[in-house]
Amino acid sequence: MRRLISTLLLGFSILWIAACTSSPQKPSTTPLPAEQVKKLKSMQLKSSLPIPVQHVKAKQLKDTWGASRSSGRTHEGIDIMAPRGTKVFSATEGLIADLRNNNLGGKVVWIMGPGGSWHYYAHLDEHKRGLSVGDYVKKGDLIGYVGNTGNARHTAPHLHYGIYLDGKGRGVVNPYPYLR
Repeated sequence: MRRLISTLLLGFSILWIAACTSSPQKPSTTPLPAEQVKKLKSMQLKSSLPIPVQHVKAKQLKDTWGASRSSGRTHEGIDIMAPRGTKVFSATEGLIADLRNNNLGGKVVWIMGPGGSWHYYAHLDEHKRGLSVGDYVKKGDLIGYVGNTGNARHTAPHLHYGIYLDGKGRGVVNPYPYLR
């Protein structure tokens, strides 16, 4: 009987901790400014983008696109290794479309950029203080800091950077060729 009670208490404790530490994925409820969205959609995404992590050079990048990941997934981006706290910059101008903390990407920033492209920055240690959904950023603006949040908590700090051409989370393309 004592063992059963201990097992039940342990199970309840684990569920309680999980419920208190995970953030639900809720879509952003802040509408993006229509004029700025229209402007961005009329622009063309450049074929060459700056590396969004401070002091990282093209020769340091490794193409991790399509690598095997947990639960049968494949890697939809590139991991850019850097020390925790290294500055992360926007690779394009655009609108901050979503800021959140989730189990997979940890602290993330979604930016809607030129041509309606969506840029995903994940595993951040922190977002830039004061950054909000609807803010317009220029290429090179600070948006956060390298970390290993989310499912990367047992890995070395890095930025996961992804590009989606058909909307948020749709039409993923390999970002590696854009960064070389």
